[in-house]
Amino acid sequence: MRVLIAEDEPVSRHMLEAFLTKWGYEVVVAGDGREAWQVLQQDDAPKLAILDWMMPGMEGVQVCQRLRERADHPYVYVLMLTSRDRKQDLVEGIEAGADDYLIKPFDAHELMAHLHAGKRILDVQQELISARDALRVQATHDPLTGLWNHAAIFDILRRELERAQRQRTSLGVVMADLDHFKQINDTFGHDTGDHVLIQVAAFLQESLSGSAFCARLGGEEFCVLVSDVASDDELLLFAERVRRGVRELRFGGRDQPRVTVSIGAARRLAHELTAREAIVRADQALYCAKRDGRDRTQLGGPEAMAVAS
Repeated sequence: MRVLIAEDEPVSRHMLEAFLTKWGYEVVVAGDGREAWQVLQQDDAPKLAILDWMMPGMEGVQVCQRLRERADHPYVYVLMLTSRDRKQDLVEGIEAGADDYLIKPFDAHELMAHLHAGKRILDVQQELISARDALRVQATHDPLTGLWNHAAIFDILRRELERAQRQRTSLGVVMADLDHFKQINDTFGHDTGDHVLIQVAAFLQESLSGSAFCARLGGEEFCVLVSDVASDDELLLFAERVRRGVRELRFGGRDQPRVTVSIGAARRLAHELTAREAIVRADQALYCAKRDGRDRTQLGGPEAMAVAS
C-alpha cells in the first residue's frame, strides 16, 4: 500500500519513512504542504496520507480541507501528526477532515496501530465500492452476454438523441434478430443456444466504433446505436456488414448450427423522432425483413430500401 508522508522536519520525516518501509508500505515523501498537495492531485495518489499539522507553504489542515472539497475524487485517509494536545486543537483537525490524529512524540507501536486502523477502513471502503459497481453492472447489463440491457440502452438512446439534436447530427438505430433461433435451441439444446448468443454478442461488440452502443433486448434480439451517421447509405452499409459477419460466424464442427440474422435500421435526423419513434421505425423495418424472407437488411423510413442475401 502506498502512503504519503508530509513532514518538513528531516529527522522526523526519515524516521517515519524508515518505519513504514520496514512494515512493507510503499512510501512517497513530501517536504512541505504544497508538495504534498501536488502529490495528492496525481491520478495514482496514495490513498493514505500522514500529514504534519505545521508545515511551510501549506499546513496539514489546509491540505486536508482541500482534499475534502474534492467530491469527485477517491477518498484519502488522513492521519494528522501534531504536537498540539489541547482538545480544541484536536477538534479543529477533525473538523478540517482528518480521520485520525497522532500526538508527537509517539512510538512505533502507536504509529503502527493507527496505520492498521486506516488501512482497514480503506479496505472496507474498497469492498463497498466494488460491491456498488457490481450492482450497477447487474442493473445495466445482460448477465449472459455482458451487453447493455433493455433499460440501459433506452437511457443511452435518449442521451444520444439529445446530443444529436444539440450537435445537429443523426443517429442510427439497428435492430437485429437471429433467424429461427427456437430451432437452434430445440435441435442443439439451450447450452448451444446460449453459446450462439454469446458469440454473436462478442462479434457485435467487436464491430462497434467508440461512438456506438450495443444491447441485448431479450431472447435473440439485439439493438445497436450508431452515432453520427452521415447518410442512409452509411447506416445501411454498417447494417450489412453486421448481417454478413453473423452469417460467417462458426460455432463448431459440421453438425453445429449455422446462424443468420434479419436486420431493421432507421436513421434519426436532428429534430426528428423521439427515442420510442426511432425504435419503432427500426422495429417495423425488422418486421419487414423477417416477413420478406429473413437474412435481410431493411431500412425504415420514407425512402426505405432493402438488401437481401
